[in-house]
Amino acid sequence: MTPSTSKPAKLLTSLWMRLSCEAESKGGEQACQGGGGQEGRALTGLRCGFNLHLDLTWTAGKKHTEQEGVSFSGLGSADRESASEKSLAVVNKLLLSRAAEQQRPVRDCEQRADMSVETAASGAREAGGSRGSSGRQEGPGGLWDSVKKAGFVIGSGILFLAAFGNSLTWHLQRFWGASGDFWQNLWTKLYVAYEGHDASLFFLGTMLAPTLAFWGSNALLLWVDITGTPSFITRYRIQLDKNNPVDPAKLRQALKCVLFNHVVISGAMTVVVYYLMSWRGNPCGPELPTFHWALMELAAFSILEEILFYYSHRLFHQPSLYKHYHKQHHEWTAPIGVVSIYAHPLEHVVSNLLPVVSGPVLLGSHLSTTSLWYCVALVSTTISHCGYHLPFLPSPEFHDFHHLRFNQCFGVFGILDRLHGTDSKFRQSKQYERHTLLTSFTPLNESIPDTQKKGQ
Repeated sequence: MTPSTSKPAKLLTSLWMRLSCEAESKGGEQACQGGGGQEGRALTGLRCGFNLHLDLTWTAGKKHTEQEGVSFSGLGSADRESASEKSLAVVNKLLLSRAAEQQRPVRDCEQRADMSVETAASGAREAGGSRGSSGRQEGPGGLWDSVKKAGFVIGSGILFLAAFGNSLTWHLQRFWGASGDFWQNLWTKLYVAYEGHDASLFFLGTMLAPTLAFWGSNALLLWVDITGTPSFITRYRIQLDKNNPVDPAKLRQALKCVLFNHVVISGAMTVVVYYLMSWRGNPCGPELPTFHWALMELAAFSILEEILFYYSHRLFHQPSLYKHYHKQHHEWTAPIGVVSIYAHPLEHVVSNLLPVVSGPVLLGSHLSTTSLWYCVALVSTTISHCGYHLPFLPSPEFHDFHHLRFNQCFGVFGILDRLHGTDSKFRQSKQYERHTLLTSFTPLNESIPDTQKKGQ
């Protein structure tokens, strides 16, 4: 554009924008409010000119400039430039007078446009910061933030349990004691029978009872996995097209590893735990803990397991460790109950056993509480891996999704997953909708079916 035409063009553009704001004062207020998003706010200034009633604008401009004796017809380029300057002066005078009457500054529209652009820039900076923090989710700062949040949540849980310890648990303890000293008498007989052989009693309590709990529950599940009967249980399978029935060769390989881990690795760990607990106190004392104290210990064990299992599990998902150790466990993308301890021996010690045994060791718990906790932990992990969402049992959808997607749902209860954002995909899935206690006999894959893909 040449100098002779650029100035008139700028003058006419300025004239047109000012006349647009004049038209706004006659009923175009809504057009200057802008859109809802960042893009809409950024374009507010432009909308003040381009989205108004042009007919009204140019009619008003033509009328007032002609009244002042300014005309564009029959003029050359130089004269048109002079006329444009005159018309701009006329309109300036007109707008200033109208603004004074309405006590409304002529530059309101332009100021709103400037503010809108600034708001859009600020919003963009905030969005950029948000994306940056999301991208740094796994960084040291984000991780420490999540650890602090976890400490707050877990600490609040402990305070909550302590606050209500003298209400609900008091009534449960009275019910527990309604049978007289039945459990204490039973323990006393066992204690006397093994007097002087605390190691044998400890090994019996921490190996025999948990073994019966683990293999008793898995025997029933294995029967269903192998035979596909009874059919009313197979209806509750989470991944309907998998393990129907289970591959016998793959199962035999898994059972060999499971037996080795359970007998050899867990047995050796039990010996270590016995010496640690004996060094700290007497795990086989003559008196049983109160119901109230046992309940508090179980709650503490659960919280500690969530912390230790989450971080050790994520550690084994690091590429260098996953390839050599944890990949074995993830051979089962559709798990079954018995593969809950199908893992490399190192992983079995660090990620399966340590989170469970640490609580009783740190608290110096009695054998009775320790044995009960081991049974609860083994049955719980069996349910998490079983592959069936059965009525009135805890939902296994959370950990089943981990085996399906690998990089989601690392914890036990999901507390740390929520704080670290490692359940984001799970919370957008159908499995999350089904992640609830089933209180009817209608399978959740029927009441909440998968979304049909296009073309099906």
